[in-house]
Amino acid sequence: MIVSGVTLAAAAKLAGAGGSGGAAWLVWRGMPEQVVRRKLMHLFRFGNLFYKINGYKGRELREYPRIKRVTQYFDRTEAAFVVPLGMDPELINKNEWLFRQMFGPGAELTCSEDAKTFVMQVYSTSVAPFEYDCEQIDQCIGKLHLPIYVGRSRSGDMAYDMVEHPHLLIAGETGSGKSVAVRSVLTTLIRTVKGLELYCADMKRSEFHLFRGIAQEVVIDAVGLHSIVLKLRREMKQRGDLLDRHEVAHVNDLPEWDRPSYIVLAVDEVALLKKEKSIMEGIEEISTIGRALGVFLILSMQRPDADVLDGKLKNNLTVRMAFRLPDEINSRIAIDSGEAAAIKQSEKGRMVFKLDGCKYVQGPRLDLKEAYEILAPYRRTEAVMQQEQAAEPPQQEVEYVEVGLL
Repeated sequence: MIVSGVTLAAAAKLAGAGGSGGAAWLVWRGMPEQVVRRKLMHLFRFGNLFYKINGYKGRELREYPRIKRVTQYFDRTEAAFVVPLGMDPELINKNEWLFRQMFGPGAELTCSEDAKTFVMQVYSTSVAPFEYDCEQIDQCIGKLHLPIYVGRSRSGDMAYDMVEHPHLLIAGETGSGKSVAVRSVLTTLIRTVKGLELYCADMKRSEFHLFRGIAQEVVIDAVGLHSIVLKLRREMKQRGDLLDRHEVAHVNDLPEWDRPSYIVLAVDEVALLKKEKSIMEGIEEISTIGRALGVFLILSMQRPDADVLDGKLKNNLTVRMAFRLPDEINSRIAIDSGEAAAIKQSEKGRMVFKLDGCKYVQGPRLDLKEAYEILAPYRRTEAVMQQEQAAEPPQQEVEYVEVGLL
């Protein structure tokens, strides 16, 4: 009886200890840091994000990214992981959408300079809409040659240099914020780039009246745009000859006294031009060789068209802003991802910004009245515009001739 009582007491203690250990394990397993670790490992396996090693007797071994740390902050969760040596980090970038599927739209990825350490930040709050602020934007863009102010992500204001990342596509359906983004981008360029030559083609006749008297030309039809394209092709040829004479590869390398101004051609609703073969050929030429010559494109459209954004042109548009799009097909045409179709109708100004991966960004609000006030000091008078037109040399009507067989 004594032995039996001792045995029962010991068993009870063991059961209590086991229960306490099991409860502690469940608590540990349910901690946010451990939940994130499990989700990441599941994501790596589900997404086939591993480096394959041929082991003994041809056996395949898989080495998955190693999770270094998971840290909780008041507004975000941060996880750092390292990809195996030999694994292409672009595999992680191409599958960034998986991280948002697993952790929600607040997940953002960045890669360190060593090309192997990634940091995932999952924010618990979204960026609130905000107004266009000249002073704040000027602080953000710093000394960029051709600054494009994108907007604000959860990690802060975002801008990039179009000279380094040439040509921009802006897509989004009516009411998504696309037109405001075009207005904001061009307003920033006009304010901050000395001597900028801006050409605007307003194919819907609804957006670019704001820039009359500021841009060199604002046209509203294919005929006017064709004239601009011919002019820019002549200009690019002259700039190419200039680079050859100085034996340099980029206009920024020219001596300051012989350096031409940057040129930006902005075309609204470029999809309406898909039947205009000569215009599209000129636009494609600018996208191909314009960067070194200081000539850049900003193209916008409501619904991305695969016939317009063929492989060559699309690949040359290295930066893209996708606001709300009607379906996943349109989103994939624009940014190679379906995420722009998931933006809610109430989230006006929210975009998927693609540059070295995709990131959600909130664009600034800039209404027409405020834009007119900001740009008033840059607008030329009617008399000055007439003098410029009179001084401009006449253009040849035929610049390029197509030869074929009858």
